[in-house]
Amino acid sequence: MKQLFILLFFLLFNSVLFPTIAQQNSFVEDFIERLENSQKYLILVAETMPEDKYNFKATPESMSFAENLLHIGYAMDWHSQSLLGGRPSKDWKTDTIYKVSNKSKKEMIATIEKTFVETKNLIKEFDTTQLDDELDYFGLNRSKRQIFLLLSDHITHHRAQMLVYMRLNGLVPPRYVLFQ
Repeated sequence: MKQLFILLFFLLFNSVLFPTIAQQNSFVEDFIERLENSQKYLILVAETMPEDKYNFKATPESMSFAENLLHIGYAMDWHSQSLLGGRPSKDWKTDTIYKVSNKSKKEMIATIEKTFVETKNLIKEFDTTQLDDELDYFGLNRSKRQIFLLLSDHITHHRAQMLVYMRLNGLVPPRYVLFQ
């Protein structure tokens, strides 16, 4: 009788645990696919904008096209490496990797591509049992699953600004890439 109870407990435990783990792994796999598509589209946008227009701003208080591009990289690094990975945050005021300075278009694109690779590598190794762990996000409790979504939303938000900048300069942005 004791063995039957243990067997039933084991079967019940597995029927609850394994579907949850499969869903979490699917979430990460789906996110990686989305991030890869987002990378392709952002790089295409960055490549399409002429380098002499990288300093364009829609308004004086706005970020330039180049600043939006590197801000995406900085925030992607912060969301992934710091919030999801636990590495101390880079200081926006002193960081030089994600500052435009005298970087060329080619250097900025290389920086973004490297950040996408680092982000995808971290996420591929992410312990999915931590997806529901909460942390402070600007004074709000957010799960690490929500941080994944916020990372993606942030890329989309600033890329959209870059697309508007292209239109304001008479350029036709690249066709939208689905599933990002």
